[in-house]
Amino acid sequence: MPAPPDLRKPGPAPQAPHPAPPAAAPAPSPAGLRASDRDRDRIADILREGLAEGRLTAEEHSERIDLVYRAKTVGELEPLVGDLPVPTGRDRGGHRPAPRPGGAPHSATSAASENLIAVFGGATRKGRWRVGPRTTAFALFGGVEIDLTEAVFQQQEIVINATAIFGGVEIRVPENVTLRGTGTGIFGGFDVRSREGGDPEAPIVVVTGFAVFGGVDARPKRGKILRDLRDRMRRDPGG
Repeated sequence: MPAPPDLRKPGPAPQAPHPAPPAAAPAPSPAGLRASDRDRDRIADILREGLAEGRLTAEEHSERIDLVYRAKTVGELEPLVGDLPVPTGRDRGGHRPAPRPGGAPHSATSAASENLIAVFGGATRKGRWRVGPRTTAFALFGGVEIDLTEAVFQQQEIVINATAIFGGVEIRVPENVTLRGTGTGIFGGFDVRSREGGDPEAPIVVVTGFAVFGGVDARPKRGKILRDLRDRMRRDPGG
């Protein structure tokens, strides 16, 4: 006798499981982040302190500085200062503390506004340009020229941090501004022709840094006068 037919309704066909959402790409580690100019300047400052304190020889400093400006990531920079202490006036992250109201002068707390770097070459800044509160000049087997005789000063005091290693940094200022300098020459020359401007409201240019088997030279440029001293810093150069 044949078996009776199965009258039960077939259930729904099984569905394929939904695919899992794609995993988010992992965030890059701090060491893998691309290095910024500020990162390189921070490492260069630590190396400069190491040289000044006798922790590094001139040759070691030169080798490491070359690697600083070739580095692409933060991870390439940090080992260059792993055996050096953090410079005075910085936190463990290598940054300067925020200025307190009425505290340190503007020049001591301002971040670098422009970098001029010459490695086996040259860099020049001249003509009509706005001078920021801080300019960094670095010459390694090269030369940097900074001409302030036609520049527009946006504040009374500016600082130029000049480093020359087997190279040179030349700075020229108008005759009627105040020029001051403090630096070190190690088998090289750090020559700043200091002078006080006759007008108390004249811009002040402070040159700091050091030279190793190289030279830093800052002096007034004969015949060049910064006119309208009292309102030059307040005017927009395009106005």
